[in-house]
Amino acid sequence: MDSQAKLHSLFPRVEIEATVSRLASEVTRDYHDKPPLLIGILKGSFVFLADLVRLLNFPLEVEFVRLSSYGVGRQTSGKVKVVQGLGSSIKGRDVLVVEDIVDTGITIAFILDYLKKKKPASLRLCALTDKPSRRRVQVTIDYLGFTVPDKFLVGYGLDFDEQFRNLPDICVLED
Repeated sequence: MDSQAKLHSLFPRVEIEATVSRLASEVTRDYHDKPPLLIGILKGSFVFLADLVRLLNFPLEVEFVRLSSYGVGRQTSGKVKVVQGLGSSIKGRDVLVVEDIVDTGITIAFILDYLKKKKPASLRLCALTDKPSRRRVQVTIDYLGFTVPDKFLVGYGLDFDEQFRNLPDICVLED
């Protein structure tokens, strides 16, 4: 990483906590009577997913998939591959995909299509952040935390070359 790179807080942890709490209320409203399977997209969603599930007081299960589209750097390759698939069947289940950021839409459209083919009873998307200015493939976000500017974000699970995931705030990484 460039030694001149700087971090500027975009969303401090207290604002993130309030937003995750709001999202948990929305998810609870829709899923309290039908235990969902929450599928976290690794690696970025793990912090958000952990905080979200601790606020959900009803039966649920958690599963993870790991996708790759970035490699090293700040630009998506545009090609998505499943690095780690599902460990259990989702057929007939109510599924909620939990993602850290929807950027171009390519990765999330890929995973939603992948999951639809497995015939869940329902399939929805919960995203902590959305960067619509970079959208190349339209996707519907059912539960959204923040709409963000076209800046490179790190912290709260978001990374640059595997760094900065542990920051408690969501920050803009500037050169």
